[in-house]
Amino acid sequence: MLDLKFIRENPDAVKTAVKQKRVGLNVDELLAADQALLELKKKNQALNEERNANSKKMKGASAEEREAVIKRGREIGQEIDQLKEATDAAEKTLQAYLMLVPMIPSPDSPIGPDESGNVEVKTWGKKPEFAFKPKDHVEIINARGWADMERIAAVAGSRSYSLKGDLVLLEHSILRFSLEKLKAKGFTLITVPAMAREHAFIGTGHFPTGRDQVYYLPEDDIYLAGTAEVPLNALHAGEILSEDQLPILYGGVSPCFRREAGSAGRDVRGLIRVHQFNKVEQYILCKNDPEESSRLHKLLLQTSEEILQELELHYRVVEVCTGDMGAGKFKMFDIESWVPSENLFRETHSCSNLHDWQARRTNLRYRDREGTVRFVHTLNNTAIATPRCLVPFLEQHQQVDGTIRIPKALQNWMGGATAL
Repeated sequence: MLDLKFIRENPDAVKTAVKQKRVGLNVDELLAADQALLELKKKNQALNEERNANSKKMKGASAEEREAVIKRGREIGQEIDQLKEATDAAEKTLQAYLMLVPMIPSPDSPIGPDESGNVEVKTWGKKPEFAFKPKDHVEIINARGWADMERIAAVAGSRSYSLKGDLVLLEHSILRFSLEKLKAKGFTLITVPAMAREHAFIGTGHFPTGRDQVYYLPEDDIYLAGTAEVPLNALHAGEILSEDQLPILYGGVSPCFRREAGSAGRDVRGLIRVHQFNKVEQYILCKNDPEESSRLHKLLLQTSEEILQELELHYRVVEVCTGDMGAGKFKMFDIESWVPSENLFRETHSCSNLHDWQARRTNLRYRDREGTVRFVHTLNNTAIATPRCLVPFLEQHQQVDGTIRIPKALQNWMGGATAL
């Protein structure tokens, strides 16, 4: 959400952002709805002023005059009641438009229609070379008996998974390793539920669009979140923090659920695009300062890169273009890890700076040192998501004898094992 005053004064900038981000919003209709609401509020103010003036006529009025004053007072009251219904409806209409307004992207973000417009800015490591025919992650898992995909599909449906044996230890070792990395960086580790109310999804910008990607439990009127960002963004809703409390760095741990609607038939082999997974999420609240949030955006990206580097995984960083970054993003980077069997990079991390776009939706505020109440900036990035990261991990670290090499940084979490 953007400040309404900004939208009124900068309609062309908002229209450009709408076009660049492919958002289904007519800015002229929004402005018309805004004007209609203003007119209703003016009428309401005029009626209230007339009612006050009419009430004052009672003093010293004759009996006949009193009857006329009372009659007019009733008429004004009815007009105000009728106007309130129209005003409430107009406010809802305007609010629905405002929920669709995108963040103005950074002027140096690449402009493009979709992921084809993303720009590679960095690669790390080398593509693994094998002196044997490498297997894909499903073949590796099946050969080692590390999953039970068919049986669990009969229990929980397609695109579910069940890891077994040492792969369970590997998954949780990677999660624990990532948590220790965040702790060392000054993040407060926090577990959050996978369930959240509707307002939390509205606050992050997952709603009103994106409802088709979320599981809904109608009997409890609650939704299953696809990231810890959803409950973390709502954690301080309505509070007024002090500047001294900022920045707040959270390392959120949660199970995650995504319907992945619309992706049937593509990118669904094995552990790719499963409906339930585990994730450690980096989430930051900071003061409303573009330089400060830019610095912290780099910290989020650096932290995830360090995790992948210590896991010895070849990856690249891409700057996400306007058409692929989503409505609320000011600036965004993806980290994509190399998948040898597909000869391509797959996204494993998504690092976003949203400035005050989410904060305005969630009412996340702080009082600065001059006493002014301002909206915070919010940022987020994946620290690690499993089992998604297991796909490049297993494929990049496979060895000729069928074992999986364990990077040095992970060996302590695996009981000293150098291979599985």
